[in-house]
Amino acid sequence: MLAMSLNLVVGFTGLLSITQAAFYGIGAYVTAILLTSFGINFFLALIAGIIITGIISLAIGYVLSKFNGDYFALGSFGFNIIVYSIFLNWQSLTRGPLGIPGIAKPTLFGLDFSENNYFLILVIICAILVYFLSEFITKSSFGRVLKAIREDEKAIQVFGYNTLFFKLTIFVIGAMISSVAGAFYASYITYVDPTSFALSESIFILAVIILGGLANNKGAMIGAVCLVILPEILRFVGFPSDIAAQMRQVTYGLILVLLMLYRPQGLMGEYKL
Repeated sequence: MLAMSLNLVVGFTGLLSITQAAFYGIGAYVTAILLTSFGINFFLALIAGIIITGIISLAIGYVLSKFNGDYFALGSFGFNIIVYSIFLNWQSLTRGPLGIPGIAKPTLFGLDFSENNYFLILVIICAILVYFLSEFITKSSFGRVLKAIREDEKAIQVFGYNTLFFKLTIFVIGAMISSVAGAFYASYITYVDPTSFALSESIFILAVIILGGLANNKGAMIGAVCLVILPEILRFVGFPSDIAAQMRQVTYGLILVLLMLYRPQGLMGEYKL
């Protein structure tokens, strides 16, 4: 879900955003706070997280949409650091570095999703819905305008399109989808703390879509699977025990470098940054 949400912004619109972990974290923290402090049902907390994330992303997106290229990336970079700092220092709300424990699992009409199998089914259903939503957006006339903005924003403005509106809308949609992923993460782990939503997480999500392929929703899913499974596979490679952790990281990095050298558009990419 995170990869597909960022792909809408970066792959299809050409906006280099490095702040997806911030929206991911807002969704997780809103859900965690509402569940632990107010005892609200998970799905109501999920909706609240989507709305709050949408409002925040609308405000920050309005500012960022006035920038292009590297300036947009730097602005999004800064916003992620601000959100991380709020998570870390607003202790009366977020408990700071201690995090929020005891987050409840979803329940709906008597169905309890505390079992991992049921939780997995619920998340897969949501991921499928996000995929079809992304496909609908990108294959619509709205999506064609996004691609035109990516290729030549000034040219599409000549035809009378308000590019600020399109960039802001897709930025908000991507942020709201990220908040859904954050809500599920918080409920699954039953604990959130600021380290899960640092800048490195935004960079990881960006690496996922670059590897899988920009401007391709299937590529985003494949990239996520590859970058999650690959480190686990490397655990079973017979490196010497005293340097196993370092060698896994080196091998992991080397594979990514080779892929970028020989397949810079990613595995299924239709666009290169």
